[in-house]
Amino acid sequence: MDAKPSIQARGRCCPAIPAGRGTPMRVEHEYVRHGALALLAALDVRTGKVFAATPDTTGIAPFMDLMDQVMSRPEYQDAPRVFVIVDNGSDHRGQAAISRLTAEHPNAIMIHTPVHASWLNQVEIFFSIIQKKVLTPNDFPGTGTLSHVLLAFVNRYNLTARPFNWKFTAKDLTALLHRISEREQATASQQAALPQAA
Repeated sequence: MDAKPSIQARGRCCPAIPAGRGTPMRVEHEYVRHGALALLAALDVRTGKVFAATPDTTGIAPFMDLMDQVMSRPEYQDAPRVFVIVDNGSDHRGQAAISRLTAEHPNAIMIHTPVHASWLNQVEIFFSIIQKKVLTPNDFPGTGTLSHVLLAFVNRYNLTARPFNWKFTAKDLTALLHRISEREQATASQQAALPQAA
């Protein structure tokens, strides 16, 4: 689970001109802000299905509302364990959030991604799809329309949802960290070899 906060509903001052043969889409750069909302999403990594809500803002109550929506389904409610992967956002950070979730749903086990590594949460892949297919260009007359379009996209997405083919393994992470370490050592060696200013 994660949140995409403060999605602006921007009404363009002039309508966008669709792409044509040899010309890209043209979008007016001036817009009027019509408010903002958040997109909360939970991705089932086994099926690829997404559960979503579009509250006015993020927070403990919207997070728990989406958890209730997910955990009320029999496949999760009756499961011996449901792992809930989250980042360290304020609405689900620390032991208080773990205790709150366990009190509501005893079979739900909250797991936090490392700090600055929310990209490890696969729901971020879904957010990038939403950004490309729904929010770019951002042209909505209000938050009601924005919410309707986001939730309609989620419903359409779920019709053909499949799990993401997650290819980044622990071995890949070790190799990446090794390359970063080698690069840092080479940079430090080059800096040490430079003549020192007097």
